[in-house]
Amino acid sequence: MLLKKLGSFLVEILQVVVFAISIFLFIYLLVMQPHKIKGSSMEPNFHDGEYLLTDKVSYRFGDPQRGEVIVFKAPPDFKDEFIKRIIGIPGDQVMVKGGHVYLNDEELVESYLPDYFITQAGKIVAEGAAFIVPEGTYLVFGDNRNHSYDSRNFGSIDRDKIVGRAWFVYWPPSQMGVISYP
Repeated sequence: MLLKKLGSFLVEILQVVVFAISIFLFIYLLVMQPHKIKGSSMEPNFHDGEYLLTDKVSYRFGDPQRGEVIVFKAPPDFKDEFIKRIIGIPGDQVMVKGGHVYLNDEELVESYLPDYFITQAGKIVAEGAAFIVPEGTYLVFGDNRNHSYDSRNFGSIDRDKIVGRAWFVYWPPSQMGVISYP
């Protein structure tokens, strides 16, 4: 009798554990994923060591938009994940000139950056040369332009390399909150 009750109890515990793991995997693989900020490429808006949740659902129903911060599989080997801001969407013309970014022949207003930040050109997005964002790709820059390895050097990224949109900072508690976009 005692052995039967113990067996029944263990089966119930196993069912609860399997159910909990299933829910976790569903959320982790399809809905949201935690990410840690590594490095200073997104300062002053995101800091080294911060943790955030990445929304993996939004881009199943809509396209990434300019100004959104995304997590993506980083070139060249697509093993690491980077976090950067979308500057150009497919068909956009982007140019870096005189420390400023121009989008479709107009200076890009980047209210999320301090006025004194300058943007240097790179190998791919060269000084004064127009870069047309190819279809199915996105041009991404780090907010900390002088300390970011981004599309200026490796080019635009394919849509299928995007993991999701940065949605919520949860650590440290002093920075906790939903990420707003311009």
